[in-house]
Amino acid sequence: CRASPLTPASISPPVPSPCIKIRRSRRAAPHRRLIAARSSSSPRTVAMAAAAAAAAPVISPKENLPPSLTSTSEPPPLFDGTTRLYVAYHCPYAQRAWIARNYKGLQDKIKIIGIDLADRPAWYKEKVYPQNKVPSLEHNNEVKGESLDLVKYIDSNFDGPALLPDDSAKKQFAEELLVYTDESNKALYSSITSKGDVAEETVAALDKIEAALGKFSDGPFFLGQFSLVDIAYVPFIERFQIFFSGIKNYDITKDRPNIQKFIEEVNKIDAYTQTKLDPQFLLEHTKKRLGIE
Repeated sequence: CRASPLTPASISPPVPSPCIKIRRSRRAAPHRRLIAARSSSSPRTVAMAAAAAAAAPVISPKENLPPSLTSTSEPPPLFDGTTRLYVAYHCPYAQRAWIARNYKGLQDKIKIIGIDLADRPAWYKEKVYPQNKVPSLEHNNEVKGESLDLVKYIDSNFDGPALLPDDSAKKQFAEELLVYTDESNKALYSSITSKGDVAEETVAALDKIEAALGKFSDGPFFLGQFSLVDIAYVPFIERFQIFFSGIKNYDITKDRPNIQKFIEEVNKIDAYTQTKLDPQFLLEHTKKRLGIE
């Protein structure tokens, strides 16, 4: 995740019960005005329209997470043998790696480090990850990035349940779906950021996801059983459902039973629900960014 015209500055969200709020650093930067924009952009920038850019997001209280680090925060003791996953708690790309870490049961082996993208520390770019994005993973005295690459890396280099089946047909289909993620995200967000009705390319993208979820009959997920493909898609499907309902009055699950079942079943997986943001918070701040009353 990077800052973009569609990304608001640091915002402190409300804290509805029973959720908890991650505490912000004491010397956090002052709040800035939201910037609303409607423009076409790269898939990564467009996808940031889904991120409520807050250093202290509302999440499920399943893990005691540290406050996000800001420009005034000291760095952790870098390259000391500790494995660290650098995330922004609101970022759907970082959420992918976070879910993978949780699903593999690596909470005690991979430490979460929150980064405030609106007031990010200079040392993060200088000493950790020159690309200055999240997620990144500090492991074995190296730092790696790119969300899908990190999901695969975590699966291959750490113990825990496998995120990819042995079946060759499923592996091939997985690669096809991973390649399609940016295209589908761009097609879906084009309707969210436009003034008109839901576009034909958006409907086509949703129908393609619906068909993909029905390819294998041994489970409700893309490859039947939960896999890294579900991890790649679920942070965005989570946001699509909220935004299309709240902004376009459009139900992405209508006449799409596979997507409906996918959403129901993935919300039974703690590794995912532990990373979720408050839906109303996401919707309210996205509408503000887009200038929607």
